[in-house]
Amino acid sequence: MVTDWVFIGWAAFLGASIGSFLNVCIARLPVGESVVRPGSRCPKCSEPVRWHDNVPILSWFLLGGKCRFCKEPISWQYPAVEFSTLVIWIGMAIAYGPTPRGLVGAILLTILLAIALTDAQHYIIPDPLSLGGLAAGLAASFFPGSPTPLMALAGAALGFGVLFAVGWLGERAFKKPAMGGGDMKMMAMVGAFLGPLGALMTIFLGALAGSVIFGPISLKTGKLVPFGVFLALGAAATFLFGDWLIDWYAGFLAPSDVGLTN
Repeated sequence: MVTDWVFIGWAAFLGASIGSFLNVCIARLPVGESVVRPGSRCPKCSEPVRWHDNVPILSWFLLGGKCRFCKEPISWQYPAVEFSTLVIWIGMAIAYGPTPRGLVGAILLTILLAIALTDAQHYIIPDPLSLGGLAAGLAASFFPGSPTPLMALAGAALGFGVLFAVGWLGERAFKKPAMGGGDMKMMAMVGAFLGPLGALMTIFLGALAGSVIFGPISLKTGKLVPFGVFLALGAAATFLFGDWLIDWYAGFLAPSDVGLTN
């Protein structure tokens, strides 16, 4: 039991630490800045952040949500992202224990969180997230419990290909770009992690969620749909509940099938 708590504690530490770095990625990648240099600094006065002011989650509260130097407010997004990533890593540790499946799930969901936030704020899915995630997904295919390397490649090709086809058809139908290249590359990444069936389920769930949640807003305001946000939701749901959804759908169809044969 003590061992379990130690493992969960390490997962929490890793999650919060990775969440701190994720904040750097979310802030810098969309504007083309390095995530390595310079070090963490205040986005308002550019003063470097001291190491003891850079403790995930805790430092924000100790500083009252303000920069130590210029006293300008620091966005609540910083502790929220750190806490969300901490929850992801703890959740995977509890659900799967010290297994490759838990590690792969934590990595995938962390990348999806970063993609959702960058796309929601900037309508951009940076290549380091999508293509870096694609490399991680293909590497994960050699772990037990993941799609095989061949299925990971097939999933990446299918995820990219379906959105490429949708974009190509939409552009010819509406005479304007209908699908961003970032979405296509993101789906290649998702397909590598989840395989062909997972890629298709992600696209279906993402399109459904986007239509229901953001569709009315888009029709009223003319704003573009940040599709990456909803693809991220679809991919997370597929990873967490994909098998259950397939079983539910098969069970939903079973009574009709039985009725037709009687």
